[in-house]
Amino acid sequence: MQGDIDDYRALFLRGTPLMDTRAPIEFRKGAFPGAINLPLMTDIERQKVGTCYKQQGQEAAIALGHQLVRGQTKAERVEAWAAFARAHPEGSLYCFRGGLRSQIAQQWLRDEAGIAYPRVVGGYKAMRGFLMDTLERAVAECGFVVLGGMTGTGKTDVLRALDHALDLEGHAHHRGSSFGKHATGQPPQIGFENELAIDVLKKREAGHARFVLEDESHAIGSCSVPLGLFQGMQEYPVVWLEDSLENRVERILRDYVVDLCAEFVAIHGEEAGREMFGQRLRESLDNIRRRLGGERHQRLAAIMDAALAGQARGDSVEPHRAWIEELLTGYYDPMYVYQRKLKAARIVFTGDQRAVLDYLRDHARA
Repeated sequence: MQGDIDDYRALFLRGTPLMDTRAPIEFRKGAFPGAINLPLMTDIERQKVGTCYKQQGQEAAIALGHQLVRGQTKAERVEAWAAFARAHPEGSLYCFRGGLRSQIAQQWLRDEAGIAYPRVVGGYKAMRGFLMDTLERAVAECGFVVLGGMTGTGKTDVLRALDHALDLEGHAHHRGSSFGKHATGQPPQIGFENELAIDVLKKREAGHARFVLEDESHAIGSCSVPLGLFQGMQEYPVVWLEDSLENRVERILRDYVVDLCAEFVAIHGEEAGREMFGQRLRESLDNIRRRLGGERHQRLAAIMDAALAGQARGDSVEPHRAWIEELLTGYYDPMYVYQRKLKAARIVFTGDQRAVLDYLRDHARA
């Protein structure tokens, strides 16, 4: 067995399998990509031990912990850890600060299951600090370009074709607009930041010192772009992606109708999935009711309802094009025209997808 781990850089670059022994409530607030929560204590047990620690001190708290986690309960938790360790012999375990919880789990694994397994020195807190420092250093040391363009021009498609792109919407699991929710939820803010920082770490390790980001508002659904990076995005050079209205409608139809419906159906089954997809689409339109105005919202909602009814019958999705086109030309485009004017002095290149890809690939080598 390797010794306990304090090389956080190597840990994340290797994608080391991680066993998180924190309580479930801590894990839900934010974790690392791929980490598995196998807690030493449940949320209630942790609360009881924490209260005991405050009132009676560490020794009494440790004694209470051993009293709460013993017998069959202890055996089941040790076996879960052992199963993880056997499946991931190259992995490691951690708690919040690398203290008692991970030490106890490590000791029980060794004593009860005969498995010597490394723990992360400093635990979650040290790893999280390393990742936030990684992100801050990148903002200070690297070059960035912001990719802008009207809704539906395929900015995400461009990012996915570039080795030096950071897909903020991908990490946030949200497309960034009022219609941007997926069938499954977003990560917590901490999880979003951790995943983004690991992406930066790996790309810098691969030799990239220049990055491309999509032009985003501070909030991507429920996730927020880290403040230092967002502030930089207000000053970075801008590359503007252009495409025809026809192509843009086609992409929106693909992403927000065909693919989103397929997401819901894959998770919830045909009937329930289609119904939930329709509800999501209507809710997304309702979210911008005030900005659309009552009359326009009512008209678009009627077109959408008719298109959804036809889709539910198995008809073509083509009728959705009507509300998509009107929403683009009458609502989104005027906003983007205004934003483009504000960014005009920072726009260093404008072109279609092929031209923009060529420019951004050259940017990576500059």
